[in-house]
Amino acid sequence: MKITFIGGGNMGQAMLSAVLNKGLTTPENITVSDKNSARLKQLKQDFDVYISGNNLEAIARGDIIILAVKPQNLDEVMNEIGRQIKPEQLVLSIIAGKSIASLRRGLKHDAIVRAMPNTPAQIGQGMTVWTATDEITEGQKTTVGSILGAMGKEVYVTNESYIDMATAISGSGPAYVFLFMESLIDAAVEIGLPPEMARELALHTVTGAAEYARRSDKGLAQLKQTVTSPGGTTAEALKVFERRDFSRLVKKAVAAAYRRAKELGG
Repeated sequence: MKITFIGGGNMGQAMLSAVLNKGLTTPENITVSDKNSARLKQLKQDFDVYISGNNLEAIARGDIIILAVKPQNLDEVMNEIGRQIKPEQLVLSIIAGKSIASLRRGLKHDAIVRAMPNTPAQIGQGMTVWTATDEITEGQKTTVGSILGAMGKEVYVTNESYIDMATAISGSGPAYVFLFMESLIDAAVEIGLPPEMARELALHTVTGAAEYARRSDKGLAQLKQTVTSPGGTTAEALKVFERRDFSRLVKKAVAAAYRRAKELGG
């Protein structure tokens, strides 16, 4: 499997590292192109992959071309490599907000996969939702699934609109969780806990609760009740969240992210 990465940033590196760790391909079959020469040198040192500052040279070396550039740089890249991609090559885009239609127009290419990974992919705990054009074969879908699955969990959808919805949940979601953890740590310090202890308690509470919920066959509302004794400390805290309509605030935040994802996609 020959893979070319256009863009060697954090998410590109996460994918590169994942496919190598899972043995899906070998370093000599990976090419990375990036404008940042220092970044390329570091990737060469860390992974011993082929590096290039020339996107046209890079795409000629890959069966699968992964677009991992910043959204604001996509048009420039498409202007450069459009019409230069062979029909049998597969393009996998992980660029937020960029629709398949816009990729088709810009690349003059039809075999396209659009995926929305998230930052925990960098530690193999990612959540990626993806879709593909009709020109992608079943064999290619299997290959893409293995690449994305190397970063964590992957879910294939037939409706591209789910990608924008997933962007608002799993794509942006880690930031919501980080905000909650940050607030929990600040609150812990405010009542008197040492900062390092506050951080340890908050982070392990959140990760432990998430894993407990994942493994449990009970619904989240039921799990919440198992922690909440009438008249107890948890009940008192939940009253504050409910008075401030915490659930509605989360829904409004997700709706705002979803609207923005659709705007970015045109």
